[in-house]
Amino acid sequence: MKNSPVYWQKAKRILSRRDPVLRRIIKKYKKGFLTTRNNPFFSLCRTIVGQQISTKAADSIWLKFEKKCKKHIVPNTVLKLSSRTLKSAGLSRQKVSYLKNIAKNFRNKSFSVRELKKMNDENAISYVTKLKGLGVWSAEMFLMFNLNRPDIFPIKDIGLLRAISKNYGTSYPPSKRFLNKISKLHTGYRTVFTWYMWRSIDPTDVLY
Repeated sequence: MKNSPVYWQKAKRILSRRDPVLRRIIKKYKKGFLTTRNNPFFSLCRTIVGQQISTKAADSIWLKFEKKCKKHIVPNTVLKLSSRTLKSAGLSRQKVSYLKNIAKNFRNKSFSVRELKKMNDENAISYVTKLKGLGVWSAEMFLMFNLNRPDIFPIKDIGLLRAISKNYGTSYPPSKRFLNKISKLHTGYRTVFTWYMWRSIDPTDVLY
């Protein structure tokens, strides 16, 4: 998506009124916004590759993975590639099996994005996590970057926790009580809050 999400400008105005700390960050990075994709399979593969490794490492492996797929990241391509070929891109045995499993689910249509779009956030997260290899964090990234949901708050995301700790001068990791306070303050647009937190500690746009 080249334009900002429909809720973005309104969210910026509302959150700026609620939170002076965030207002300063929004002013500093006023031109940026969440970029979403309309390619569910691509997004889930990107999320698997990025699990439990740094953004830099994930970007490096992703480029090799794209090359192996000849930039044609679709279920059939992933299923045709051997596990050895995928491992040579820097993927672990576990991640290779997850990618193959997701490709199978997309190919045989047992995973329905159409149905997913009708669900509320909680049910959608539960549905995505039924796919092997996709936990709550992965599902939250999918809801943010593919389904374009405005109120996702991925409290297990290390970057988000680091940014909250830095910007609000609190302990790392922030206490549950503090996270609840932050969550309530930004309810309705926690995706927007999360994006600005990421941006405040990393000038590179986060993308899944």
